Amino acid sequence: MSIMPPDEAAFEIGFPLVVVGGGAAGMVAALRARQSGVEVLVIERDALPRGSTALSAGLIPAAGTRWQASAGVEDSPARFAADIQHKAHDTADATLVDLVSREIGPTLEWLHDAHGLDFSLVTDFRYPGHTALRMHGLPSRSGQEVIDRLHAAAEAAGVEIICNARVISLVGSAQGITGVEIERPDGSRERIGCDALVLACNGYGGNKAMVAAHIPQMADALYFGHPGNQGDALLWGAALGAETRHLSGHQGHGSVAHPAGILITWATITEGGFQVNGTGERFSNEAAGYSEQGATVLAQPGGVAWTVFDSRIAAIARQFEDFRQAEATGAILAADSIADLAGRCGLPADVLAATHVAVGKLKETGAKDAFGRDFTGVPQLQAPYRAVRVTGALFHTQGGLAVDDKARVRLAAGGVVPNLFAAGGAACGVSGPEASGYLSGNGLLTAVALGSIAGRSAGA
Repeated sequence: MSIMPPDEAAFEIGFPLVVVGGGAAGMVAALRARQSGVEVLVIERDALPRGSTALSAGLIPAAGTRWQASAGVEDSPARFAADIQHKAHDTADATLVDLVSREIGPTLEWLHDAHGLDFSLVTDFRYPGHTALRMHGLPSRSGQEVIDRLHAAAEAAGVEIICNARVISLVGSAQGITGVEIERPDGSRERIGCDALVLACNGYGGNKAMVAAHIPQMADALYFGHPGNQGDALLWGAALGAETRHLSGHQGHGSVAHPAGILITWATITEGGFQVNGTGERFSNEAAGYSEQGATVLAQPGGVAWTVFDSRIAAIARQFEDFRQAEATGAILAADSIADLAGRCGLPADVLAATHVAVGKLKETGAKDAFGRDFTGVPQLQAPYRAVRVTGALFHTQGGLAVDDKARVRLAAGGVVPNLFAAGGAACGVSGPEASGYLSGNGLLTAVALGSIAGRSAGA
């Protein structure tokens, strides 16, 4: 990844706005700029736009939306911002938190009204850390549907999209970007000029050396993000003298079916399930959050755990396409008794039974256990039971380039690169420097909200 001086480049073609990356952040940025009548080119390294968005559950948190109002949910951007900061231990940039909390609701409503994305509110469970029901998703509750619909909307809006093209260099300096150089799979290269550039190429989760340097505890973890997340934006930023923040911040996940490699919704925990290790014993406060649970699960023998739940929870989880796939592949085990479930999982029956009874008593009394999990109001598990073997994983990084209120990239020495914008994983998010700071949905929150801001700013 390099920066090419502007006097060394001649451009074969030019666009007012170029967007690097065709995930949710890039597509939303392109759609916002097209709203202003700006011609936009999106450059995507893959054969089809997918990115980390396609691997997610596709749920986007937003406060004060029409869907919440219809469901009788009282919420506000300020309350949402407070929840984000509480989960991040007050380490996130307060200005950025307030900005994305206010931007995301109107953006989802605009995507619905202008581009037909039929969002609805998830009303049958609430993720840890959110004090209101505020997760919004498309009918299949999958990230694949989100990116497919955004891709179709971008094409319908006249956004130019080229795939199988990797940006290998930016042209310009800290005073401004004038273009990019791309490389095709056959090795051919082309230079494309631009008046403004949006970096929407996510973080560095696919770059093992960078992960080892900034998140050593996840260096050997299963990487469940997009392999193209190689830290390109950070490398370009470093060459420009850009400011970076919270590079140790990341989203882990303690619920990836193993060895199937399918994401299992955290509703299996929030609705009353629990996790045990290979001895049949619980080992943590599972309800604290799925991000920090990633490293906790990896610390167990063999780096795996079992999530135990029941048919009621399975019915809730079945709204997610990933869970339906897990059932279809046989990753979800079923049994009419805890003893039979233990046999199917290869767990000690007496220990698992004792764990189940202990959890039941905590739920009955609404007590808090030694790990700090509060079981007040948590439903009891009932036969028939379900279980799935899971491992911990790294999903995506949360640190990145620091941006201002227009999503322009900040310089470490002060000021901004006037026509360079960052969104999604390329920009520093709102989770702070630790996995425990990740509030569910923070990834798509900053992808969509900062994508909207970057596209509007660049379009201006």
